[in-house]
Amino acid sequence: MMDEKDLKEYEDNIKLVSSLKKSNKYNYLEGKQITDEESGSRVYDFNGSRLPSVTTILSATKNQQFLKDWKAKVGEAEAERIKNLSSKRGTAMHKFLESHIQGVGYDDLTGIGQAAKPMAQKIIEVGLTPVSEYYGSEIMLHYPGLYAGSTDLVCMHNDMESIVDFKQSNRPKKEEWIQDYFLQIAAYAMAHDYVYKSQIKQGVIMVCTPDLYYQEFKIQGADLRSYKHQFLKRLDEYNELMNDEKLKDFDVEGFKAQFEKRKSK
Repeated sequence: MMDEKDLKEYEDNIKLVSSLKKSNKYNYLEGKQITDEESGSRVYDFNGSRLPSVTTILSATKNQQFLKDWKAKVGEAEAERIKNLSSKRGTAMHKFLESHIQGVGYDDLTGIGQAAKPMAQKIIEVGLTPVSEYYGSEIMLHYPGLYAGSTDLVCMHNDMESIVDFKQSNRPKKEEWIQDYFLQIAAYAMAHDYVYKSQIKQGVIMVCTPDLYYQEFKIQGADLRSYKHQFLKRLDEYNELMNDEKLKDFDVEGFKAQFEKRKSK
C-alpha cells in the first residue's frame, strides 16, 4: 500500500502525463536551428534561408547596463553560476511541460530536474487550465526574409488564439522588467499570422519561481500591436548593427588593390 508521500508523487506524475487536446488546424513548417560559424549566434535555416533568431535580435539591441551592474555587484563567477543554474532549470521545466502537453511520460531524477518538476506542475495547474486545445508545442516560426524563433505553445487560451511562452525566474517579475518577453511574443505572433494566415489575439507569459510563486502576464489588442511595432524597430537596429560590423570587417585596402588591378588591364 502506498504511503502519503508515494501517493502524492504518483498523482503528480499522472498530472504531468495528462495531455491537452490537439488540433491540426495549422500545418507547421520545419526549420533547422544552427549556430552561425562567423558570429557564433543562433540562426534558423528555412529552405536554405538563414534567419537571425528573435532572442539574438533582442539581445544584440538591449541596454546591457542593468546586467553589467548586477555582475559587478555579485561578481563574474557568481553571475555565471546563477545564469547556468537558471538555464538548466528552465530547460528541465520546459521538458516537463512539453511532455505534459504532448501526453508523453517523462521524468528527470536529477537534482535540477526535481527542482523544476513542481514548477512545471504549478504552470500546468494554474496556467494551462484555460487552454481548451493547442495547435503546436515547441514550434519553429519564421517571418520570411526577416527573423525566426521557437515558441513554447500555440493554443486556444480563454477562447483566443494565443502564443504562450513559459519562463522560470529566480524571483517574482515586475512588468517593466520583462519588456523583451513581450517583444518576443509579438514577433512570434507576427510570424505566425503572416505564414499561416492566422489572427493571433493574445500573448501569454507564464512565469514560475523555484518557491512556486506563479505569475501571468498578457498582451492583447492595442498593446500587442504596439509591441509588434517596437520589435520591428529593434529589428531595424539589429540590421544596422550587422551592416556596421560587415563594414568594419571589410578589407578596404584589398578592395582598392583589386580595383586598381582591374583598371590596369
